[in-house]
Amino acid sequence: MRKPFLRFTTLLLLALIAAIFGGAVRAQSVLPGSFAGRAGERSGAQLQSMDGFTVPSAGVLKEYEFVSAEAQNYTDATGTYKVLLYRMKDPTGAYGLYSYLRSDDMPKAETAAHASLSNDRALALVGNYVIETRGKDLQKHGAELNSLAAAVKPKSVEGPLPDLTEHLPVKGFEDRSDKYVLGPMALNEFFPVPVKDDWLGFYAGAEAEVAKYRVNGRELTLVLADFPTPQSAQKRLADIQRDLHVNAPDGSGGDSPIYARRAITMLAIVGGAKNQAEANALLDQIQSSAEVTWSEPTFQFKEPTIGGMIVGAIEGTAVICLFALIAGIGFGGFRLLTKRFLPDRVFDRSSTMQVLQLGLGSKPINAEDFYGVEGKPRE
Repeated sequence: MRKPFLRFTTLLLLALIAAIFGGAVRAQSVLPGSFAGRAGERSGAQLQSMDGFTVPSAGVLKEYEFVSAEAQNYTDATGTYKVLLYRMKDPTGAYGLYSYLRSDDMPKAETAAHASLSNDRALALVGNYVIETRGKDLQKHGAELNSLAAAVKPKSVEGPLPDLTEHLPVKGFEDRSDKYVLGPMALNEFFPVPVKDDWLGFYAGAEAEVAKYRVNGRELTLVLADFPTPQSAQKRLADIQRDLHVNAPDGSGGDSPIYARRAITMLAIVGGAKNQAEANALLDQIQSSAEVTWSEPTFQFKEPTIGGMIVGAIEGTAVICLFALIAGIGFGGFRLLTKRFLPDRVFDRSSTMQVLQLGLGSKPINAEDFYGVEGKPRE
């Protein structure tokens, strides 16, 4: 009898564990079970082998602080959408991955504040999530993609996004060429240099924006890096000039000369320019929004001398005494004048005066005797 009972107990325990862990997995799911009439089916494929998706390398994902991924296929009568959701640590990393995945043939879409859409591929930044969708005729189904982003938004973490793009020059900018990078691996894909290490200084707290420009018919690449302090930016510029021979005279910088300039906390680096004048077409437009003050006026406290404190105390006492004298004369004079011209009407009226008598003498105490008020003598 024990074996059937033990088997039943074991099966019940396994079922309970499966229900608990299965519920936890479903609770952690970010993508909806369905949207816009499309039924979802969770994909069991690994992240690095997602069919139809070009997934960044593990090193690039680490630089953007990748946390996890989730994939589903959504199907209806018109076809199947393949959706891959990247979960990042914060919106900054998600913004960087979004810019990394976006291609220049994906114009801005209305799916989200940061969204791009082509005929067979869509990207949307929703808080700390990046949603990539693959399918056919996606440009005709913008409303459906809006509903997908709306379903994910309540589960996202909102926060401020990097503003380095606001400092990029406008003239000659190639649309959708800007990439926000947080590490050397992603930077090397868009701005390769002979040095493979962290030559820009991400370890020192730098963040960078890479963009392409068209100047005099030539394609230039601009790297705009922002550092925590002007001192760290100046030090990095000195190291880069030493390691990469930046700002070399025309004709001596090799086949791909590099030109750089510092603007307070920012470093602007141009690659692909033929000479310094061509690079200056971009460098002259870089302005940092940081303000550094060197001689702000400050308050300095000076302790007074002993003699100054004594003189100040005497002067203060004299002022107080003078004020008391003036106040006393004013109040007393007003009272005497009132009693003289309006006797027994305002002050010390005999009808309201009450004087305590000790009874030491036989003569009754009359209040009028004290104030000189004339009247009939009391009987």
